[in-house]
Amino acid sequence: MTLCQSNRMIRLLLSQCLALICFSFYSQAQDSTVDSLKSILLTQKEDTIKVNMLIELADKLYRSNPDEALEYGIQAKKFAENLDYTKGLAYASKNIGLDYYMLGNYVEASINWENSLAIMESMKDEVGAANLMSNLGATYSFMGDNAKAIEYFLRALSMAEIKGDSIRIATCLLNIGSVYSFIPETIDKAIPYYFRAFIISETINYYEAIGISAFNIGDYYLQKEAYDTALLYFEKSLEVNKNTLDEAPTLNNIGKVFAEKGDFQSAITYQEEALKKAENINGKLEMAQIYLGLATTYQKQGTIKQSINHFERAKTIAEDIESNNELRGAYEGLSNIYAGLSDYQKAYQFQTLLRETEKLIYNSETDDKIKNLQFTYQLDKKQNEIEILEQQSEIEQLKTKRQKVIKNASLGSLGFVVIIVFILYRNYRNKVKINKILDKQNAQIESLLLNILPEETAKELQQDGYATPRYYESVTVLFSDFVGFTKIAEGLKPHELIAELNSYFNAFDDIVEKYHLEKIKTIGDAYMCAGGVPTPDNSHPCRTVQAGLAMQEYMEAKNTQRIKVGKQPWELRVGIHTGPVVAGVVGNKKYAYDIWGDTVNIASRMESKGEPGKVNVSAATYTLINDNYTCQYRGKIAAKNKGNVDMYFIEKERSETHILF
Repeated sequence: MTLCQSNRMIRLLLSQCLALICFSFYSQAQDSTVDSLKSILLTQKEDTIKVNMLIELADKLYRSNPDEALEYGIQAKKFAENLDYTKGLAYASKNIGLDYYMLGNYVEASINWENSLAIMESMKDEVGAANLMSNLGATYSFMGDNAKAIEYFLRALSMAEIKGDSIRIATCLLNIGSVYSFIPETIDKAIPYYFRAFIISETINYYEAIGISAFNIGDYYLQKEAYDTALLYFEKSLEVNKNTLDEAPTLNNIGKVFAEKGDFQSAITYQEEALKKAENINGKLEMAQIYLGLATTYQKQGTIKQSINHFERAKTIAEDIESNNELRGAYEGLSNIYAGLSDYQKAYQFQTLLRETEKLIYNSETDDKIKNLQFTYQLDKKQNEIEILEQQSEIEQLKTKRQKVIKNASLGSLGFVVIIVFILYRNYRNKVKINKILDKQNAQIESLLLNILPEETAKELQQDGYATPRYYESVTVLFSDFVGFTKIAEGLKPHELIAELNSYFNAFDDIVEKYHLEKIKTIGDAYMCAGGVPTPDNSHPCRTVQAGLAMQEYMEAKNTQRIKVGKQPWELRVGIHTGPVVAGVVGNKKYAYDIWGDTVNIASRMESKGEPGKVNVSAATYTLINDNYTCQYRGKIAAKNKGNVDMYFIEKERSETHILF
């Protein structure tokens, strides 16, 4: 499946939505509804307050009614110009750009945002300027100018990282990933950006970015033909996208998944619903993309007449809004259909249009621009490397001069040659010494990485500079937690508490290593590990259960000793669940290997609903280890997004079975 055949649609997130109106000078208008704002405007004289009210009214309407919002934005701009109100002019232009963007008029959107950006920079409004850079990147991306899109996104990301602004960092990461996704040769580079945006957004409860990053991750797996994984992320996206602008694209892509599975009726149902949602908001871009989705579904179904009709509709809208990416999809689809019908004249016609459009979207010159922009962005981080390169250049120049000196000196003075040889030998010895130091440091760095990351992840990080998050269909997650830890902590001095906790966790580390599991992290008094990552295998459920039992055996022996000397025993709960997860590296300064997904949440629930001294497992784990262990059924527990889940206590290992690891 090619990129164009799938008619993919990557959502870019406007930072405009984060801080559309960063200033509000009129508190009454700030708290008013749209209707009350309109009433106040009728009696308000033409002054800066009226400009601010018009901007705020446009802000409240840009999603639900962009046409009406545009009228208010134009009024605000006109009044701001008459009043010579610079800040009002900047934000009015910003709003107008957003309205045009929502209406699919990217040329007008970019013109207004470029004007607003110039004013923002003159006012030294860094927040406003950063938002506009991100918005302009989205606009140029949809127009197919990927080099310019990357330029603006990287500028916005650089400012966000300097400010430590997590919301804008997530936004920029998401947008950079989206641009990479539009280019077939760089699609795999997009997924680390998406996962990082997804993780940051979940951490700060930035729901809009959660929805869009989940959508884009799902879209990536759709292209990789991992349909169940794609559907999982599309459903996550739909959870937060209900009744928003992004609901229609999500429904469209869920339809694509069903079409790929051969369930055409479900696919058309989802995509028709998506089309209605897009039409209700007059979302032309969304309509073009959904028509492409429906056209592809009908094509797969063999309903060729319907397919051609929908490709033509997509083409008409894409031409109207000048969206090259959607035009590319329409041209490719029509070319393939007519070739299949042996109408080679029309097939050639659309194939020619396709090639011309692809040249506009992506060519070698654009690729060079993107590479140069990426290099520029990394300059600050690579300053030491640049200095080293400069030093090496100076050394090479000195070597050249020295060779000339040696050549001339050999004719006149053997003693001078000896001196030069001595200098060279000394330099060689120094170089050997430096190389040994560097080798030792590299070994230390590698050892440190292997202490905190799995071996294959650490190697990928060293080779590529990043580690791609991976989806695992089956992983067994273990959570443990000390019962009454707060009360225990109150009775110990801080250093005593840390020493005690450390002794238990060290023992757990040994157990995890013994059973070839991966330690994930500790959170306070909780310990988390997993089997089946980063190397998948079939024995991880049993090995993880065995590790849980070993932890409880250790606790029992330890408590026997504590009771003998009059100390309070520490009691441990252990919970285990098996299911799919996403695993990868978090952060770019202090690396940490982590896993995400409902499987982690359910494992935590198994722990919290367990009992001291017991290993509590879910039904999913039970079905995988039942042949190896006798278990006691405990009933059901409610789990978020999963309904009721059965629980079991592990009683003992069956004597006739042996776990190999």
